[in-house]
Amino acid sequence: MELSLHETLRRLRDHAAEQELNPQELADQTAMPVGTVLALLRGEELPPDTVDERVCSRIKVLADAHSVRTQKRFGDLVSEVAGKLSISDVWARKLLRGEKTPNVTLLHGLVDFFKVDGGEAFFTASPADALNRALRKILERYEEPQQDPIDALMAKFGVKAMDLRHHGTMTKDQLEMLLEGVIKSVVPPEGDPRR
Repeated sequence: MELSLHETLRRLRDHAAEQELNPQELADQTAMPVGTVLALLRGEELPPDTVDERVCSRIKVLADAHSVRTQKRFGDLVSEVAGKLSISDVWARKLLRGEKTPNVTLLHGLVDFFKVDGGEAFFTASPADALNRALRKILERYEEPQQDPIDALMAKFGVKAMDLRHHGTMTKDQLEMLLEGVIKSVVPPEGDPRR
């Protein structure tokens, strides 16, 4: 069942997690302006927009953030995207500036290039839905905390830290059995004063 933005925010308030929300981080995660995020968090209605406007705006935000994060020139990003998507530099530049709307194939390529969560919906979702997706991940940490099985095993035996340099492929169960054997072999038995 999909929660509405209003319901997600109400449940975050119940956990006092709403106070921990960072509007800038949410804006970065959703590729939306901070003002839009703040307005939605206050429960305000936004002016209507089109899917094309959302897609173009989010591509531009991601491109700008990518350039800042990688410290690459915009022209280098244009060339890289053009190569990955098999399009001309001119077309890539227009896409990354938010001047042109990509077709479905190009949008899929941009999902892969920018490694965004949510697939094509990351670009097309309404602002409320985009923010709600980011907030639900935060809410899950409070309502469905999942402990890593390796962390649980370490806690069970009182191990504070381990450095695993694991090569090859092992299932979680195989890795858990291996670690349990290693931990049991080095941890003193119950009741031992060295424990």
